Amino acid sequence: MYVNNSDNLKYENFVCCVNGELVDPESGSISALDHSIIVGDGVFETVQVVDGVPFALSRHLRRLWFSCEGLGLVPPDEDLIRSSLESVLEADTDAGLVRITWSSGPGSLSSSRGDGPGTLIVATQPAKQWPDSEAVHVCRWTRNENAALVGLKTTSYAENVLALKAAQEQGCSEALFLNTAGFLCEGTGSNIFVVIDGTLVTPPLSSGCLAGITREIILELIDVVERDVHPTEFALISESFLSSSTRDVIPISRIDDLALPNIPGPITSEAVTSFAAFKTDELGHGES
Repeated sequence: MYVNNSDNLKYENFVCCVNGELVDPESGSISALDHSIIVGDGVFETVQVVDGVPFALSRHLRRLWFSCEGLGLVPPDEDLIRSSLESVLEADTDAGLVRITWSSGPGSLSSSRGDGPGTLIVATQPAKQWPDSEAVHVCRWTRNENAALVGLKTTSYAENVLALKAAQEQGCSEALFLNTAGFLCEGTGSNIFVVIDGTLVTPPLSSGCLAGITREIILELIDVVERDVHPTEFALISESFLSSSTRDVIPISRIDDLALPNIPGPITSEAVTSFAAFKTDELGHGES
């Protein structure tokens, strides 16, 4: 049975900065009319922190800017982001993750957006402890690969919350979505890779999945074919893994009742090793 350890997180383990000012994460406040609260009108990035250094920060900021453009938001000031990061990481030397959230700011109680200014929240939390392998559940809801928010990392995450809860009730740690065409898409907070007939495959961005940062790096490091994967092919999967900025690369042990034979398999092991070496090299060069 999968145990959700998020309930063990305490507010004293978080450090938070709002619009450049350090605040108490529990009692600090933003406008009750902030549109990210009212309708989820905002974007975010979650960045892994290793020994006080945000990993792949430049890639995350590039995607944040892309999400802002797609949502029609004026992007936040990069200097403010970096100074906020410096403040929270200096205050929280044990941080494992840092989340950058940018909203459109105060607005109406409807979908009509206000005139700003936007709200920038930068907050840390401890790293999550992941298992050696994960069981995943294919949820009954679908991703719409033609939706307005496809490819954008927005704060409209309620369907992910619902899907992950359903997966946890099945003893799994992640939920997988199919898209409206019936093909494999992504997890609630991860990309998926499968090995079929000795070839590493991942759904293409046209499937509706997010362009994950870890996914992007893996595609640069090892041979991967981007193509649609239908559930009828699941029985052909010899090994599989999830990737994300919080988990790196983790093997999948089963997809619902389908137990996978290789945990981890040789291609998954190559992905784990290649990504770990890349991360060590990037952090050694102070990449940000």
